Amino acid sequence: MNIGFTYNVRHVKPDPNDPQYLKEAEFDEQSTINGIDQALKKLGHKVFHVEADEDAYLKFKELKGKVDLFFNIAEGMNGADREAQIPAMLEMLQIPYTGPKPLGYAVGLNKSVAKEILKSYEIPTAEWLTINSVEQIEKTDCKFFPALLKPLSEGSSKGIMARNLVNNNNELKTIARELFAKFHQPVIVEEYLPGREFTVAVIGTPPRTLPIIEITFDDLPEGMPKFDHYEAKWIYDDPKEKFDMLVCPAKIDSQLEAQINDVVLRSFDALEMDDWARFDVRLDKDNIPNIIEVNCPPGIMPDVEQNSRFPRAANVAGFSYEQMIEEILKSACLRYGIDYKAN
Repeated sequence: MNIGFTYNVRHVKPDPNDPQYLKEAEFDEQSTINGIDQALKKLGHKVFHVEADEDAYLKFKELKGKVDLFFNIAEGMNGADREAQIPAMLEMLQIPYTGPKPLGYAVGLNKSVAKEILKSYEIPTAEWLTINSVEQIEKTDCKFFPALLKPLSEGSSKGIMARNLVNNNNELKTIARELFAKFHQPVIVEEYLPGREFTVAVIGTPPRTLPIIEITFDDLPEGMPKFDHYEAKWIYDDPKEKFDMLVCPAKIDSQLEAQINDVVLRSFDALEMDDWARFDVRLDKDNIPNIIEVNCPPGIMPDVEQNSRFPRAANVAGFSYEQMIEEILKSACLRYGIDYKAN
């Protein structure tokens, strides 16, 4: 098949103090772009690259009728709804692509709207409030602590530092002011749930879960809070440190496994995901699985030592990296009524 491949490339290493990193944190490294390209070619496809920059639409237009489907991992360039930009262009041109429609991408990146939808479907999610402006900070009176502050529309743990876990309104206001100054967007304040944390990959049409991953924090340095913050994800969980936070499959009983899979698949449907996504889940004080947020497109670094979570779960399920990519392609082809062809 003729497969288009669209993406954003990261040119800098993760560094929360680098302004360029703040812009590119969610973008993929060249090694990931190369890995996906090689996987598509090993499957027998001809690959057409389109970097998701300001010239992307014209490139898509030139390829209309020449490609069967686009494999989309683009994050978009600017704005709170940036992940919806590339799907919207492809929708306009009636070019099939992997992943959800623009609305699914836009909702998935807005943590507050996603939680509103989950709540309307009676899907458990941690209590929250949203601070929409700097002026609103001083009026904020949070009733649940400890609480975790995050930029509203960011991914890759961008802006979610260990110190963002606060215990009172004074601490909350300090961190909120810092986040507004750095990210220039609303801040979500989320109840910190005390239970175990998991991440769950979903793939296919109809969707199914891959083996559940538990994210463990026992080996973090003393005093480091036990949640998936920037330091845990990008500093300590590093191949050079021989430090692995992930346990897959998670060591849980069948009842909890069923509960987690159920809430994840219900969320996949409620948030209008397609083909693939990854959900972060945390247990509350009653050991009930709560959805924290959805990641789509999820990271799929090909190097197993990088602990990329979606490929890790796929590998435990028996998929090679190429087979994982192929499963996503097949899912999209099924939705569009395209006859999938490979080697």
